[in-house]
Amino acid sequence: MLKITRRTGERIIVGDDIVVTLLEVSGQTARIGIDAPRAIPVFREEIWVEVKRENEAAAAEAANATLPAIAGGDLGGLGRPGLTVTTD
Repeated sequence: MLKITRRTGERIIVGDDIVVTLLEVSGQTARIGIDAPRAIPVFREEIWVEVKRENEAAAAEAANATLPAIAGGDLGGLGRPGLTVTTD
């Protein structure tokens, strides 16, 4: 991890298009500004962790979901012409 000391108003450049500016320091709290392209998501860590957890839970739920059975084998026009589906 790179550790950099900055004073209020000073900046850190990340790559070609991200600028992090130290806006204010009050006690143990620092306010920073991040200027980045809209295509690059920027989250506070606690928000990112929660979003990731919710996405993983939704993916697991979708993977475990079962499709409803089709009554009588009728594919409603989704099968190939002339194909008959039977259930035993």
